[in-house]
Amino acid sequence: MSKEETQEDLKNLLGYMGIEILVAIDNGAKTYETIKLFSGLPISCINGRVPVLLDLGLIKKNNNEYFLTDKGILFRKRLDE
Repeated sequence: MSKEETQEDLKNLLGYMGIEILVAIDNGAKTYETIKLFSGLPISCINGRVPVLLDLGLIKKNNNEYFLTDKGILFRKRLDE
């Protein structure tokens, strides 16, 4: 993470829903449907937040499935600290 983009900045950008989606993907959700099941969020919220996670480089899309990037894994680990 760059100096300009701190852990707190990312938390604020993502908000509760973005963090829930990130955690769901970390826990094994790979599609919108499984993200919905793991997070309990409506699809409309997931539709709005997944592009933000992609733009921030926290997740990547591969064959219509979502995975954490190295940056996403590091962010996720720091959430638990």
